[in-house]
Amino acid sequence: MKLTIVLEPSEEGGYTVYAPSLPGCISEGESKDEAMRNIQEAIELYLEPVEDDMSFGPDAEIAEVAV
Repeated sequence: MKLTIVLEPSEEGGYTVYAPSLPGCISEGESKDEAMRNIQEAIELYLEPVEDDMSFGPDAEIAEVAV
């Protein structure tokens, strides 16, 4: 999966980076490389299933989709 990310210089120094298609998925780093590594980790955690996400009704069907 490929996502577009936005990398902006931070007023305090370093960089702020976020993934517009994933609301609230934001990170930062002292360098561009560090910010890129940090947003990759943030995206992985953002997309990781959480037990609360796995609650569904008894008549629900479960399927997978590749993106």
